[in-house]
Amino acid sequence: MKSFNNYFPQRGTAAEDVLAFIHEKKSGDRSWENGSMFGYVYAPVPEIADTIQKVSQLYFYENAINSSLFPSIVYFENRVIEAVKELLHGNSDVCGNTTSGGTESIFLALKAGRDWARKYRPHIIKPEIILPVSVHPAFYKAVHCLGYKAVSLPLDAGYRADMKSLPELVSENTIMIALSAPCYPYGTVDPIEEAAHFCHEHGLLLHVDACLGGFMLPFMEKAGYPVPPFDFRLEDVTSVSADLHKYGYGAKGSSVILYRNRELRREQFFVNSSWPGGLFGTPTLLGSRSGAPSVIAWSLFQLLGEEGYVRMAKKNYDIVHKLTDGIRKIPGFHIVGEPVMGVFAFTSDRHNIFQVGDEMFKRGWTLDRIKYPEALHMVVTNTNLDREEAFLDDLEEVVTGLNKVKGTSFATKLARKAAGTVIRAFPGKAQSLFASQAAKAVKSDSPQDPNRGAVFYGISAALEATTDMNEAVVEFLDRIYS
Repeated sequence: MKSFNNYFPQRGTAAEDVLAFIHEKKSGDRSWENGSMFGYVYAPVPEIADTIQKVSQLYFYENAINSSLFPSIVYFENRVIEAVKELLHGNSDVCGNTTSGGTESIFLALKAGRDWARKYRPHIIKPEIILPVSVHPAFYKAVHCLGYKAVSLPLDAGYRADMKSLPELVSENTIMIALSAPCYPYGTVDPIEEAAHFCHEHGLLLHVDACLGGFMLPFMEKAGYPVPPFDFRLEDVTSVSADLHKYGYGAKGSSVILYRNRELRREQFFVNSSWPGGLFGTPTLLGSRSGAPSVIAWSLFQLLGEEGYVRMAKKNYDIVHKLTDGIRKIPGFHIVGEPVMGVFAFTSDRHNIFQVGDEMFKRGWTLDRIKYPEALHMVVTNTNLDREEAFLDDLEEVVTGLNKVKGTSFATKLARKAAGTVIRAFPGKAQSLFASQAAKAVKSDSPQDPNRGAVFYGISAALEATTDMNEAVVEFLDRIYS
């Protein structure tokens, strides 16, 4: 096979050589097609995938920044917004736009809220937003960029936002509360109806982050399953974000941001009319952007229909209950909180749960890790259909194997304590070592080390100070992109 040693070769390369090299590099990626990966990839049913790829090719080069040149993109985006508005029980005043993903949708909701407060509450210099500790980090990214002050709302015993703590957190500078439907770590839906009443009493904006559940919860409800209220049926919900590229099964990256009315949505827009290059205005954060995600989303709605989404929601619900019931039957294993849909975490009071994850990785299963509490995380999608029995069989075999090895939990705790001692003795250097080893594992040409999870998360737990862990992650990002 041809080698590629120059970033810009002197002469062009044959197409077959380029494709062969890409296929070789891609072969080292973790497989998702066999249903062993939980999360990250949300693929539609195979029989429509070919159509979606053809749609994508039709809009591969078109630029959605200029609506007058490509009016078909505006047409499809508006139809997507109308469909999602109906799905989330919005009235004729509700409006919105498609975005590049949940992070942009969240950013825009906070940008609109900040500029709304500048107009109607000009006395507020430093606006505050109340955020549950389980809320997605994208909110803190937006807070950092937009000049907010974030006020942390603790969780109750069920891993939902603690409404009893809310009154003491509100100040004269508070303009918004954001809650999740559901949150990513635990799959729990915050008490949004209760929060809506609170926001009405205090004149606050209420954003619902339904990036994860916006295209699952409504179809679960249509299928007859219990779903707590979270959308525009609650009159004091002022904005909702919902990701098309998750359970909408759309293209990466695509999301929707909806507002209660146009007055609030207008604060999302950016305009510069004094630029020498002409009048410049964008509805969302991006300038040039692909039109393909909106057209793909519209195509999926037509191809699947409500019946197709409801059918997938039913299958998802059944699989999740088989998984959670099976996990609970293993001695010492517990589900964290009370998850509402296909997102949940489980832990163990008998085993190092990260070691369990590493052993499952060796058997081909890809699970995420969370820190509080230490647990394994699963996002069940359409790709995981009919794999629940195989997963539970492997999990039981892993636990049986760990039960036969005495002292593993004690050894892990000892190693973690030793790591903490080293980190405190050599601050900075330990963070650099942690980051360099993690980056080396990710950038390796061979499959990633299946034992890395317990090791890296054990070391991260030893980095007790958040600032230490933040520095280690910055170091990791710096090394992996170099």
